[in-house]
Amino acid sequence: MDQFTLNLIVVGLSFALYIGIAIWARAGSTSEFYAANRGVHPVLNGMATAADWMSAASFISMAGIIAFVGYDNSTYLMGWTGGYVLLALLLAPYLRKFGRFTVPDFIGDRFYSQTARIVAVIALLVISITYVIGQMAGAGVAFSRFLEVSSSTGLWIASAVVFCYAVLGGMKGITYTQVAQYCVLIVAYTIPAIFISLQLTGNFLPQIGLFSSDASGTPLLTHLDGLLTELGFRTYTEHHANTLDMVLFTMALMIGTAGLPHVIIRFFTVPKVSDARASAGWALVFIALLYTVAPAVGAMARLNIINTIYPNGVTGTPLAYADQPQWMTNWENTGLLAFEDKNGDGLIQYYNEANAPAIAAESGWAGNEMTTFNRDILVLANPEIAGLPGWVIALIAAGGLAAALSTAAGLLLAISSAVSHDLIKSVLNPGISEKGEMLAARISMAIAILIATILGLNPPGFAAQVVAIAFGLAAASLFPTIMMGIFSKTMNSTGAVAGMLTGLVVEMVYIFTYLGWFFIPGTNTLPNTADNWLFGIQPASFGVVAAILNFLVAYVVLAMTKPAPAEIQELVESIRVPRGAGAAQSH
Repeated sequence: MDQFTLNLIVVGLSFALYIGIAIWARAGSTSEFYAANRGVHPVLNGMATAADWMSAASFISMAGIIAFVGYDNSTYLMGWTGGYVLLALLLAPYLRKFGRFTVPDFIGDRFYSQTARIVAVIALLVISITYVIGQMAGAGVAFSRFLEVSSSTGLWIASAVVFCYAVLGGMKGITYTQVAQYCVLIVAYTIPAIFISLQLTGNFLPQIGLFSSDASGTPLLTHLDGLLTELGFRTYTEHHANTLDMVLFTMALMIGTAGLPHVIIRFFTVPKVSDARASAGWALVFIALLYTVAPAVGAMARLNIINTIYPNGVTGTPLAYADQPQWMTNWENTGLLAFEDKNGDGLIQYYNEANAPAIAAESGWAGNEMTTFNRDILVLANPEIAGLPGWVIALIAAGGLAAALSTAAGLLLAISSAVSHDLIKSVLNPGISEKGEMLAARISMAIAILIATILGLNPPGFAAQVVAIAFGLAAASLFPTIMMGIFSKTMNSTGAVAGMLTGLVVEMVYIFTYLGWFFIPGTNTLPNTADNWLFGIQPASFGVVAAILNFLVAYVVLAMTKPAPAEIQELVESIRVPRGAGAAQSH
């Protein structure tokens, strides 16, 4: 059986499973559509949360970014996992205690203000649409290779699949679909990693293999550092980045994680307050199964790429273009990998032009000939690079798509809930029927899919980079407001709205200045380079600065206005005692 047919069978079976689950668990009420009728077991919710969380950024993009940058990009691992600790300790049980369906629902009621609700809806839409751009772009990359179509065609196919099961199932269907998707993606991620670790180091566990010796008897990381240095690249294991930016980026990912609306709403689906904290703990366990493997996948893939191009060592004859392995040809056909024979010798030279090694001049190299290597392809290409069996390649195709589509579905649900429940039901048309609200939720989800797909055709970066921007937006806007809503009894609606608007606007202006207004290519005010960043802080790291401004503005306004009413202060006091859960309220 050829690889294309095998891909179709494995991916097709996984899609049939997801859509079948969505039909079986179809939402029949707003409670089921928004919160799965609050009946999800904490272990299952932890698994669904992990799938919701481990998006295209985690599965497809994170290892690729770590592979090409090394130690400095361990910030993704530290920030994302640390954020779950904050979420479990500071937010999840208290929000579940409050007994609402969505984040804007909590903000609107806690700050007794429709204005606060509307601003929260706007923030949620900006965050979620930015986030889902990365997911759809990642799904497009996966589809483009394994269905042998262009990345734009793959993006439209991904949109159609998400539409089928997300619009139909709501939170109830998405929850059980995500449980299945977690099983697919974790198996797909770890099996190739185990194979590659055995090949390179003889160790079954990639986590141990990363710190073991390879076939040459040299520690794998030492060997990789040596090859990179010979080719003019930065070492893999040393710190090279701006330390301030690195710290701020990690913090932005942490507090952004704790403020992500599509993750928070997962904790509204469990029966009890204690289950919310348990769900966060289980989610962290399930996430760790992949995150502890990612650094090994990145390092081993980078080593395999260099060994493929320089089979006889850096000083030996490089790979001839005519003799390139099939995986290179396959990815060249997608446009995500490209070569240019700059010196006309028929060989592939791969090195850092900006810091060209001595061998480049000695051998007559005319520049780096790997002109395009989209980092989002690395994990998907890994089994092919390592020469693994066809079924493993098909499995990782299904896993990559499961990761992208599971998170996209969660984000789209957060968007539709905000529009139908928080905007239409709570503000514009309080008398709308349950059937009308469900229809509005599904229509808004379909529109969000269309917008995300169009923007995903030209994303402002790799999947993980786009997602990091969304985390910065969440850190700047929703996280401080939720924290003040839980832990500041006196914080009033005027202060909350002023702070939220300040954080969101400052963060958006900073991002659009460097990445283009509304992510439209060519509309950026300044080039997105370290020389132009304020104090060397990249756009994805600026969320912490904007969050601080959010807090400051909120408390300055509070000092100039009256504190929250007594009944609101009593409400805040009650939700800080996480015992029992308020019933969900439709209003």
